[in-house]
Parts: sequence; structure tokens; C-alpha cells
Amino acid sequence: MEFFKATKTIDFLQHRRKALVLSTILIVGTFVSLFYPGPNLGVDFAGGTEVELQFKGEVPVDELRRLVSELGHDSPEIVAVQGEKNRYVVRVKEDAEHADKQTASISKKLEAGIDGAKVTGLRLTGGANRLELTLSEAKAPDAITAALESTGVKVRSVEVTGRPEELRYEAQLTGAGDVLVAGLQDKLGERGPEGALRVEWVGPKAGEQLRDAAIKSMLYAMALIMVYVAFRFDLRFAPGGIIALFHDALIVLGAYVLVQKELTLGTIAAILTIIGYSINDTIVIFDRIRENLARARDAKLTDVINESLTQTLSRTIITSSVTMLSILGFFIWGTPIVQDIAFALFVGFISGTYSTIYIATPAVEWIDRRFFNKPIATNKPAVAT
Repeated sequence: MEFFKATKTIDFLQHRRKALVLSTILIVGTFVSLFYPGPNLGVDFAGGTEVELQFKGEVPVDELRRLVSELGHDSPEIVAVQGEKNRYVVRVKEDAEHADKQTASISKKLEAGIDGAKVTGLRLTGGANRLELTLSEAKAPDAITAALESTGVKVRSVEVTGRPEELRYEAQLTGAGDVLVAGLQDKLGERGPEGALRVEWVGPKAGEQLRDAAIKSMLYAMALIMVYVAFRFDLRFAPGGIIALFHDALIVLGAYVLVQKELTLGTIAAILTIIGYSINDTIVIFDRIRENLARARDAKLTDVINESLTQTLSRTIITSSVTMLSILGFFIWGTPIVQDIAFALFVGFISGTYSTIYIATPAVEWIDRRFFNKPIATNKPAVAT
């Protein structure tokens, strides 16, 4: 059934140069935005602290997010634990600037040494939960604890690490998780958590590994899609499809950076979903082009592409509209995390429809004209007359 039936073939490709200029501007803008203002990396990539809390009273998600923000944590991630009432996982980003300032402050206050021993090395790690220090001579843990607490930090314990002659110590400090729990207990009173059920820290190195793995997953997906398109249709179809996928991924990334939404593993999942949607739309068009080429072998490829795009216009509009309505519901009534994913899908699906028409198919026509200069061969035998 066609709700939108075109009475004549629409010349889509006449606007391909304008579309190329627009896409070039958007992609260049994406690369510029990666340097300024730069991506807003979430806990998954930038590192941070994850705390699981069980509250004694009912605490709505919106209220908890507001309270965590008031405690000094921008854009916290709040996830309700399924099957458990009033239990949440709270993720807050690591404040690298605060950790550097705290390290500098402790180092300055310990310039005089600890009970006569000079501090030869000091490093704050583990999300500001662990302080590693090296002394010029051995000191008792109690003396180190007293010296550190005189600088304003709260110390849980001090232990000797490594060989005794190395004079290395490790102090466990009250970290972001403990401060968060104490702050929520103070604000919520009887409804507050008794304590942290679980505290985990994601370091910058782990975040970097997750980021690299996410990039590799997208590249692997695109490479396999290119192989599939090359075997399913023709080798000259594949580059256009892959260029369109890179185009869509970069447009979504640029939109995220522009509005300063957090880049998380959920964003990567959304981009992979967009890649699947975009290539599905592209393959439908490619299939119609191949069918029309089989019927009109002497026709110009440009005319066949325009005819194929016109014939599938109704399907494209209906599919895109229904998909956008579903995403709009998530964007309006979803939680902030769901809204961010819905935003990525909304931008990506618009870009995917656009790239199929003005990136993938013009690329097929250009490759055929530039390198082959003859009609694309089809897998169907000619019909005998």
C-alpha cells in the first residue's frame, strides 16, 4: 500500500552537489567540535566512581539525581536495580582537577616531612581513594595517619607496600563514594542509605580501553557490512554504503558534542543501532536499483537511481515517520539516560534516511561512471523475447 505515491519520477540526484557541500560542512564541524568544546565523556570512558545504595525510605529517581547534583557531581547516572525497591546504582565522574589540587595541597603541607622523614614520592590514585607515598626513612602507620589527617584528609588505614627497604606506604582515604553516602544520609535523614552496598572505581586507563573497544566494534561492523554488500550486490555498491555509515556515525557524534551530552557505552550502542537502520534502508534502495537495471539494461544509471528512489519514497516516509514517533515517546517521557539514547537515534535516523538518498546512491553512480563507465551487471539472466 502506498500512502505517498509520486505521479512522476523525482530527480533526486540533481541536488547531490548541494548535499555533498552540506555533508562536508557538517563532518568538518564534527572534527572541529572534538577539539572545541570537546566531547563530554561519561563515567565509562573518563573514569569515576560507581556506588550501589539501598535506601531505607522511598526516594524517586528525579529527587536522587537532584540531590547528587547538589553534592557537586555534574550529570550523575542513576540506574534503578530491577527487582529491588529503592535500590539504585549511582555513577559519578572522576574530578581529575580536584584530585590534582588535592595532591598538590597534601604535598605542600607535608613539605616539612612526617616525623622527621622526608616525603620522596606522593601520588593520589583510585578515584582519590588511595594515596601512595614514599618516605626517606621508615615510620609507623600511626605516625603517617596523624600527619595525613593534619592536612585535612580522612584516613581509613595505612599499610606498608612492597619490600621493607623500599619505604613505600599506601593510605586508604575516604573517597568519593564515602562522601556521597554521607551527603545523602545528611540530606535524606531517615530515608537515606545505611551505607554503600558496593563501591567500584573506573580508572582512566580502563575508560580508555572501553573507548578503544567501542571504536573497534564500530569499525568491525562497518567492514563486515561492506563485505556483505559487495557479495550481495556488486563491489561498486559497497563503498557508497560504507561512506554513508561513516557519515551517519560522525553526524551523531557531532550532534552529541555540540549539545554536550555525555558519551557513554549507551551512545555506542545507539550508533550501532543507527548503522543497522541506515544500511537496511540503503539495501532496500540498492535492491530496487538492481531490479530496475534488470528490466532496463540500456537506461542511464542516473535515471534508474532516480526512478528507484521515487518508487521507494512511500516506504521511506512511512518507515521513518513511525520510527520517529516511537523515539519521540522515549525522548519526552524517558529518564535522562534514555533521553540521551533517543536523541542519538533521532539524529541518526534522520541522517540515515538522508545519507541513503544523497550519499550512498550518488556514490554508486560516481564509482560506476569513474571506474567502470558501463551499466552495472546484475545477477539475473536477461529475459528472452
